[in-house]
Amino acid sequence: MPLVDDFQEILDALPSDWTDLELDLRVDEDHYVDAATLLVTCNAQPYSNHDWHFHLIVAHHFGHAAAPEVVRGTLRLLDNRGIAGELILRESRAGRVEVTQMWGRPESVRQEFRRIRSQ
Repeated sequence: MPLVDDFQEILDALPSDWTDLELDLRVDEDHYVDAATLLVTCNAQPYSNHDWHFHLIVAHHFGHAAAPEVVRGTLRLLDNRGIAGELILRESRAGRVEVTQMWGRPESVRQEFRRIRSQ
């Protein structure tokens, strides 16, 4: 199964309020360097002395991680290049909310923030 399909299967299994998740990726070792150059786009962190090659952090709506669309596109690049691999979900978090200081901001900004974050 292509990596992008594995990723979509993981996303489909998550609750709607998921906030971030951590994935591990193992690729064909003959194509490790090629994979590493493509995985830069989603800020994959390489492991050293580990049975998995890369660690990916994905954020749903906010946070310091790659967006699901970016990860999906990167995995599609790997699939298009014929780089085989295995993707596994290590951890997921749900129900957290973004905290933003709203003191001194007009009510219109507060309403717009709530509208965007409620989607």
